[in-house]
Amino acid sequence: MRRWWAALALLVLPSILHAQARECRIPDRIAAPRAVSIPPGERRTAPVTNHLLALSWSPEFCRTRGRDPAHRLQCGGIADGGAGQFGFILHGLWPETNGPRWPQWCRPVPALSRATVREHLCTTPSVRLIQREWAKHGSCMTRDPRRYLRAGSILYRAVRYPDMNTLSRRNLTVRQFAQAFAAANRGVSPDMVSVQSNGRGWLTEVRICLGRDFRPRRCPRWQRGARPNERLRIWRGR
Repeated sequence: MRRWWAALALLVLPSILHAQARECRIPDRIAAPRAVSIPPGERRTAPVTNHLLALSWSPEFCRTRGRDPAHRLQCGGIADGGAGQFGFILHGLWPETNGPRWPQWCRPVPALSRATVREHLCTTPSVRLIQREWAKHGSCMTRDPRRYLRAGSILYRAVRYPDMNTLSRRNLTVRQFAQAFAAANRGVSPDMVSVQSNGRGWLTEVRICLGRDFRPRRCPRWQRGARPNERLRIWRGR
């Protein structure tokens, strides 16, 4: 377990921390975390050989959810009881294996404490998502939720981002966006970045492929996301 933390420390030391929330204020009262049951037939165990860091593009996620109480923390804005305005948020840190049948839902886990969840709401502004990520993915990596959530937070804060305002005004392909994203991060090449888009060609998520030591690596074919020549649009909000 010490090797895990040593690898994370080596990964982030050369990086500049770059939070994605313009301003983040956690409300005094947050929903109580609730345990998530393992969906029938979804439990999979396998050796963890690689990892994936999933970063969700919040403006696109919130485009149709701004008035949904279930997503108020992420999408509502501080004036409406939310936590702030976000760019990329941490969707999750996912254990992977050498094939498309990655481990998930490895064991039942209890509800997280409010204190543990609160610590990570400026990184992942959703009580429900934090609990789900711990249950679905973290349960396959460690028995300590604080260790899992801290690992994801360290990696998230080590990522640097291109100028999304400028990119949103360009006529982009997926390949060009991956090149811009990789150029902002030392040691990352475009083939280590998996770009996700929806059916209308809007950016939804960026996934960085990581090795067992949490260093960036080339994405295998089953993780490559949108095709390089596809057109990509970036929603910045109104």
